[in-house]
Amino acid sequence: MNTSPLEPNKATADHRDDHHHNHQHQDDHDVQPTMKHADHIGHESPIEDATNQVAHSKDYRANEMLEPANMHGSHVSHGSHEAHAGHGVMHEGHTNMMRNRFFVSLPLTLIVLLYSPMIQNWFSFSMPTFLGSEFIAPVLGSIIFFYGGLPFLGMARQELALRQPGMMTLISLAITTAYLYSLGLFFFPPMDEMGMQPGVMMDFFWELATLITVMLLGHWIELRSVGQAQGALRELAKLLPDTAERLLPSGETETIEASQLQAGDRVLIRPGASVPSDGLVAEGESSVNEAMITGESMPVHKRAGDQVIGGTVNTSGSLRVEIQKVGANTALAGIMRLVEDAQKSQSRAQTLAQRAAFYLTIIAIIAGILTMIGWLVFTGSLSDAVRNTVTVLVIACPHALGLAVPLVVAISTTLSARNGLLVRKRMALESAKDLNYIIFDKTGTLTKGEQGVVDFAVNGLGREEALGIAAGIEGDSEHMVAEAIRRYVQAENVDTVSVSNFESIAGRGVKASVNGTTYYIGGPRLLEQQGLKVPSVLEVAKQKAENSGKAVIYLANQTEIVALFAIADVIREESRQAIKQLHDLGLKVAMLTGDSEAVAGAVAKELEIDTYFAQVLPEHKADKVRELQQGGNKVAMVGDGVNDAPALVTADVGIAIGAGTDVAIESAGIILVRSNPLDIVKIIRLSRATYRKMIQNLIWATGYNVVAIPLAMGILAPVGITLDPAIGAVFMAVSTVVVSINAQLMRGLDLTKA
Repeated sequence: MNTSPLEPNKATADHRDDHHHNHQHQDDHDVQPTMKHADHIGHESPIEDATNQVAHSKDYRANEMLEPANMHGSHVSHGSHEAHAGHGVMHEGHTNMMRNRFFVSLPLTLIVLLYSPMIQNWFSFSMPTFLGSEFIAPVLGSIIFFYGGLPFLGMARQELALRQPGMMTLISLAITTAYLYSLGLFFFPPMDEMGMQPGVMMDFFWELATLITVMLLGHWIELRSVGQAQGALRELAKLLPDTAERLLPSGETETIEASQLQAGDRVLIRPGASVPSDGLVAEGESSVNEAMITGESMPVHKRAGDQVIGGTVNTSGSLRVEIQKVGANTALAGIMRLVEDAQKSQSRAQTLAQRAAFYLTIIAIIAGILTMIGWLVFTGSLSDAVRNTVTVLVIACPHALGLAVPLVVAISTTLSARNGLLVRKRMALESAKDLNYIIFDKTGTLTKGEQGVVDFAVNGLGREEALGIAAGIEGDSEHMVAEAIRRYVQAENVDTVSVSNFESIAGRGVKASVNGTTYYIGGPRLLEQQGLKVPSVLEVAKQKAENSGKAVIYLANQTEIVALFAIADVIREESRQAIKQLHDLGLKVAMLTGDSEAVAGAVAKELEIDTYFAQVLPEHKADKVRELQQGGNKVAMVGDGVNDAPALVTADVGIAIGAGTDVAIESAGIILVRSNPLDIVKIIRLSRATYRKMIQNLIWATGYNVVAIPLAMGILAPVGITLDPAIGAVFMAVSTVVVSINAQLMRGLDLTKA
């Protein structure tokens, strides 16, 4: 990036003199986060809805895009697509299954409750009886156990097969114990001293039915929350149109499936239509909305030679685009792969949560055994012992703990992608919260990487007249200085003056006639040739420019210098805002540049940068990163991912800025689609917000179990307070919902605001 000369005030001007007229063209598959709690270990439940067998065409295209790009362009196997498609609908199948089983179990549970003698006794009502009505509870309870409880039993079997006992193991132990105990009570009721059978009053089926139904509801709500968080890839896939208008050699168009496009095809993009794949504008001029890819809210002007990204929307004029990349090679496919990888990748908090969930499962099983033994020893009541044991197993399920981090990870990754922040490594985003020093490369990051007029002064001519003459003389040149002058004149809304007798002065500049007067444009060597001195009225502007490392270009006639242009790499307006906001967040800012001390100092002073390093060669940038790290700082390096690769790798967090659609930068942990320093502020805010949510969820999930398990064991039984299994299931479901809602609140986070 830092290709600026070491002495721009001289070198740029001399380059302008020597090469003035050497024209230089500058030139989802629905993704599931790694959920280590049991119902997300990646296995299908024993019974899936028929809908699980069908993948929508959009899902199929997403699967195709997520396939790794083949180096030789060969097609991946169809079987591989089917595997992706099957996995892509698996999560939705789980959600639908839990929903369907809940709605079947709910009315059956209500009937069991109504015909439960214990419930009737509590609420003083009775239900009509008939022959066999005493079998309502065991029959419907068995249906609920085998239909509503079977998914939990199947996933518990998978947990045990993987030697990872967890949430499903606890739930299965609880409902199996409750079911077998209820059957035993029904068929072998205990006798009292009178030889009567009061077992019917001790029926446990209503507890079993309520427990399973509540857990089905809790899992349905949880899976819906996770599914919404995972929607990033599905939404990205929807950006692509199903069809494209391919241009034929005759000039006519044919409508084809977008998946049939090949590199080299030309397509017509009408106003309001989406771009079907990555390409280059061949004809036309329009504005394209790239917000869904880059996070840039304003439409981007496109004309012949500009790149367009598949999935963006053409807003005004028609464009004819030559397709360059299709399928897995497109920018959208690359972004989808990054989002998928980031959602799967581990973080420190997630590893901690998984370890805690595993130990909590072991603790719950031990607590359940102790509860059974304790209640039998101290009360002698098998019914109370079973009831409280089941409550412990249910209430201790590490549901909320298992969901606490993965759900936040999924939502934060979605949020980052929507803001043009592509996370390659979860640890990079997680570490960003601890940063206290941000190092920016100057050229192309804090500055635009292009020469621009930063100061202008006149002598003897009117301002607009001088600008019009300069723009006229530089009218056809593509040299960076000529472009800078033309852009400046255009921004000032000044009309270009017509010139004649244009001539290049080798190694010094150019000259042309305006209304019979000859004018020259060039640097110091032109003045030497013409024997011209800088007048006192321009001397202050000249000294100011040279002292700050800016190049000086002169407009002169045959007798005197009439105007002066100060040329420099233009500082981005966003840079000022970004550095101020980083300071507000408590971070310090450093700058690396290959430019001279004068240039670096001037930029650092203007932007209020804390530390700067001048005349740094690319191979020495990593040394400067280490220098700051040795002071105990956590350092992020912001560069272009190519020249700055060693520094990006050395830094605690490497951020590639202005990568555009190049998402394959190995040296960066985070890639920014836009060349906007303000996106660095977004990274810090997102990292801190993500960490806060993780900690809040972990505190809630662990704190809930610390209180709930002793309560379920019966620590307050001496004062008459115990929990039924159904109440335990409600508490467990509530804790899960609280964690889910807390994570979902991140969706409304505005990263542009503190």
